Amino acid sequence: MDTQFLAGFVAFAQHGSVVAAARHLNIAPSTLALRIRSLEKDLGFALMTRSGRIARPTSSGAAVALRAEAILRDLRELKMLSDEAEPHGQLRLGVAQTAITTVLCDVLPEIARKYPNLEITVQKGSSSQIFAMVNDASVDGAFLFHPPWTLPKGFVWHALREEKFVVIADGAEEELDPLMLLRERPFVRYDRLLWSGQIAETFLRRERIQPNERVELDALDAIAVLVDRGLGVSLVPDRSIPWPAGLGIVKHGLGALAPVRNLGLLWPINSSYDRVMDKILQEVLTLERNQNQ
Repeated sequence: MDTQFLAGFVAFAQHGSVVAAARHLNIAPSTLALRIRSLEKDLGFALMTRSGRIARPTSSGAAVALRAEAILRDLRELKMLSDEAEPHGQLRLGVAQTAITTVLCDVLPEIARKYPNLEITVQKGSSSQIFAMVNDASVDGAFLFHPPWTLPKGFVWHALREEKFVVIADGAEEELDPLMLLRERPFVRYDRLLWSGQIAETFLRRERIQPNERVELDALDAIAVLVDRGLGVSLVPDRSIPWPAGLGIVKHGLGALAPVRNLGLLWPINSSYDRVMDKILQEVLTLERNQNQ
């Protein structure tokens, strides 16, 4: 039985359609359908059923998908147990959206050059989404921002970068006190469903600031544009990537009061991927040192 066929059926069960699963696997839907039929022939029972144009796993198929997912995970982990110095096999890496254009784009080319037999697949999302993926073993490790609470035991965490929060305002308010701006100006809030938004909210409560809220958004670029156009001020992380070009916003530091968010690398303790995750960590630390020289 070909493990690629099992992986194809697992993808079908996860994505809910042959077309979506085939797109995820970068193969033709007809190819995936043939692989599933071949699996059905090997197993001797139906794995999916069709109603019109909608395909769904049968009850037996759903059970097979769960078992197959565990088998595929075990096979990937077995490949990582080799004593060879060079990592090989597949690594599923979760990456918080902001880290894609900073850490990931810096380190991935170097990892690919040094370890050509290591296949890395990337899942992106918010830090909370990525943490959930690490927690349920959907990914093997992740670049994400530290949650605004203590991490549970069972994880390795290495902080890589610290981003302080700043108050952003339009250029006409360059000389004004940042706390006064937060108290008196209309406020464009960073979404509290995001961990960074929760860090900002904790700061406002600590300083007993009740802002005059105009809008709440989860996109930092959009917040910066609205601030530039005079909608209000905002409290956001001073991120590593540039703001959109052409904006006339100013950044007000908060000094020792400034809350921070920490970007780091996370993976489960005693994971089969300890060795490869440590190599990725060392590559990131080397790049950070070189950039700071």
